[in-house]
Amino acid sequence: MHRRAYLFLLVTTLLWGGNSVAGKLAIDHVSPMMLVFLRWVLAVAIMLPIGWRTIREDWPVVRKHWLLLGVLGACGFTLFNTIFYTALNYTTAINVSIEQAAMPILIIVANFIFFRLRVNWAQIAGVVLTIAGVVLTACHGDPRRLLTLELNFGDAIMLIAVILYSGYSVGLRLKPEMRWQSLMLALSIAALITSLPFVLWEAAAGKVIVPDISGWLIIVYTAVGASVISQILYIRGNELIGANRAGLFINLVPIFGTLLSVLIVGETFQLYQALALVLVLGGISLAEYSGRKMTNLPLVLNEEGAD
Repeated sequence: MHRRAYLFLLVTTLLWGGNSVAGKLAIDHVSPMMLVFLRWVLAVAIMLPIGWRTIREDWPVVRKHWLLLGVLGACGFTLFNTIFYTALNYTTAINVSIEQAAMPILIIVANFIFFRLRVNWAQIAGVVLTIAGVVLTACHGDPRRLLTLELNFGDAIMLIAVILYSGYSVGLRLKPEMRWQSLMLALSIAALITSLPFVLWEAAAGKVIVPDISGWLIIVYTAVGASVISQILYIRGNELIGANRAGLFINLVPIFGTLLSVLIVGETFQLYQALALVLVLGGISLAEYSGRKMTNLPLVLNEEGAD
């Protein structure tokens, strides 16, 4: 079970890392709010034929939990990306990468506060290692860069985005029992509806950039890869191993984003990037090994008691 979860979450973070590169490539080809809106237009168009039958059958559940589904779709799908793109207009990619590394910590804290889920010292050490890998990537192997960081409006709103996606990850624990097709279609529709005001604001401000051919290719990638496939896999990974353990994989996003920049944009691969990857994967492995032991412990104790 956990091996499937690892595969799902690795593919998810790889696709999200590609989304970071797509965001860089989107400049001058499609405006940020238009990108967010059109990716969910396309995502809904993809999910409709897949989930139409199941959502009709699951409609009583959807109707009962429409507010929860709407909040999850808005926070995890729309608001995070809207704030993410906006924040990059005011702050640096270094700051954003470091701030995103706070997600696993917030997920662990929220799960303890609301659900009394505990972690052990090995899991905490794993979180610290993954954060070290993210910071190493963000400062390009030179920790002295951290001394020059300045907090600004972009950092403030990016922290809001981090809180929103952490809340989304924890909130998946509350999602109603329904088939994944229905869930993904419902969340995508919520994302589409909540993204509409932002693109209207962008149009009113005269900042809309209508996508060209390159812009449409980016939209297709973000809709199919970074929206539909990755979100389905992330939800499934959460189901299999829980938000605490799944959230730790998020710190692979800036690592994969950097590596994909090397492959796609032509940036030079550096030694610190290899070290950062080792730190993040090592931290995840340590936390996962300890997490599996904690998960299996009650079963072992029960079996021993039965003897």
